[in-house]
Amino acid sequence: MSAPLREVRSADWPADTATTPAVALLLHGYGSNEHDLTGLIPAFGLALPWASLRAPLELGTGGAAWFSITTPGNPDARPVAEATETIWDWVDTNLAATTRVIPIGFSQGGLMASQLLRTRPERVLAPVVLGGFVLGASQPGDATLAESRPAVFWGRGAEDRVIGEAAISRTSMYLPQHTSLVERVYPGLAHGIDAAEAGDVRDFLALHAGIPAATGR
Repeated sequence: MSAPLREVRSADWPADTATTPAVALLLHGYGSNEHDLTGLIPAFGLALPWASLRAPLELGTGGAAWFSITTPGNPDARPVAEATETIWDWVDTNLAATTRVIPIGFSQGGLMASQLLRTRPERVLAPVVLGGFVLGASQPGDATLAESRPAVFWGRGAEDRVIGEAAISRTSMYLPQHTSLVERVYPGLAHGIDAAEAGDVRDFLALHAGIPAATGR
């Protein structure tokens, strides 16, 4: 087992998660850190406990990564699997077995959000993939997902030049065949998250994860 992941948690994190139906997991992108997505919590309407995890691969720049970049948009399956297991190790250590996770990931973190769904679909609720993509290799939960078709949000910028066309095409084929996909493409947005996307995430979580959407934006 790898070293435990570092994280920051919400102030309302329960001492015992056994009475908590679900918690959100924030998964940052390549070169970022566990503080990156926390500023979007109000915009996402996350009125439930959350933890923002730091990826295990230190880059020496204050940032971290879930896995090394070899071929952009087409990572090797083994390091992705290892990173996925590292997240599940954290979940198994810190959450009750009955608590589901709502993964919200950006870029590499978006891939990791999809990996959690594809490896333990019964444990995941309403995953959010922002500027991310899915792994090309088959995963243990794919057959289950093809039957259950859980809700997934996939948002990306129309001007995103970081995630390659092959990765987008692969994801565009996989998600409609395995999920009840909510897909949004944002004109003028590059590799980032804007207010329109954050608002759509808020609405998605209110509908599919039972998180009440706050009034006004």
